[in-house]
Amino acid sequence: MSRKLVFLDVDGTIVDYEGHIPASAVRAIRRAREKGHLVYVCTGRSKAEMPEEIWNIGFDGMIGGNGSYVEHDGQIIMHQLIPFELEKRVVDWLEARGLEFYLESNNGLFASRNFREAAGPAMRAYALGKGASQEEAAHLKVEDAFHGLVFGAELYRDDLNKISFILSSYQDHLDSKEAFPDLKAGTWGGKGEHALFGDLGVKDIDKAHAIDVLLEHLGAEREDTLAFGDAKVDIPMLDYCQIGVAMGNGGPEILAMADMVTDDVTEDGLYKAFEKLQLL
Repeated sequence: MSRKLVFLDVDGTIVDYEGHIPASAVRAIRRAREKGHLVYVCTGRSKAEMPEEIWNIGFDGMIGGNGSYVEHDGQIIMHQLIPFELEKRVVDWLEARGLEFYLESNNGLFASRNFREAAGPAMRAYALGKGASQEEAAHLKVEDAFHGLVFGAELYRDDLNKISFILSSYQDHLDSKEAFPDLKAGTWGGKGEHALFGDLGVKDIDKAHAIDVLLEHLGAEREDTLAFGDAKVDIPMLDYCQIGVAMGNGGPEILAMADMVTDDVTEDGLYKAFEKLQLL
């Protein structure tokens, strides 16, 4: 079998929504790499949001910030950042509206002054929406949900991949889209008007474009690619790769378009799919 390039979303694919990594997922990734396949994380997270226990599984590289950052074997292939003057305008706009936020960088997640207090209800709602029990959600700490969170740092920065903010209403997202046409405006943590967070990032990027950049760097072929994900943001990646696999816990849109649907992340879905696709 020829060498494959495997792209794995993190949340809901490698780890469950409480941040636990199934032992079978670790086995699958390590065994596939032993067989000579290249395995990359392909995530909305920035590098600082990747806990040691995920890195320690062992990967050939990373696509981060939903496609703004590409790394192979420790070498940065591409990194698109939000321009400094534009970043300052966003921070001022969020502060003027009284919206709490955090700035996503490979060097850390830099939180606004009252983010910890404001984020509690949003994170609990997010956890409940992903299937956590009332008790699990009640004990969730903001630092547990946001690995690498830093308070009290400089908020005017030139090293940002993305900015996430807590929505007081869906209108905040719509207004951010209008206020910053040079950035890509999105939402997460819920569907449509039920979204909990808005975000602003580099325009005209997605996971598929980042994979394309990596393949060109490696001189690799698209026909040797496989992608695994669970969310709407993963659809371009699954669509681009030769084989797109949706986790059983995925949303309806990704389940409908995937070439293959495996079991939930908590039911050894990743391992079973690797086995079926003869990566092990």
